[in-house]
Amino acid sequence: QVQLVESGGGLVQAGDSLRLSCASSGAPFENYAVGWFRQAPGKEREFLAFENWIGHIYYDDSVEGRFTISRDNGVSTAYLQMNNLKPEDTPVYYCAATGLLPTPLTPTDYNCWGQGTQVTVSA
Repeated sequence: QVQLVESGGGLVQAGDSLRLSCASSGAPFENYAVGWFRQAPGKEREFLAFENWIGHIYYDDSVEGRFTISRDNGVSTAYLQMNNLKPEDTPVYYCAATGLLPTPLTPTDYNCWGQGTQVTVSA
């Protein structure tokens, strides 16, 4: 399995951009689908996007057009570029990986998780 570490979170203002990184170690990163989720206190973990090992990308409707997922297998890192941030984009963001499912859309589809990185968007 891979081990994942997110970074890049922080405090920004509405309309700003932020890029999150998800660094992987352990198993070969290119064999995994990578997904991004976020979770606000008291709410379920929310799917945002995934990119699988053949480059297929899928976004939730809530972020399509504002968020862009990408990956660089050479440095075993995935990214989530977030543009035009809104206060409702404020929870903890998680990256996750799975080598089992080509179209993983729910948290239970993933078996590797990072520790999360906080994003706070002020109005």
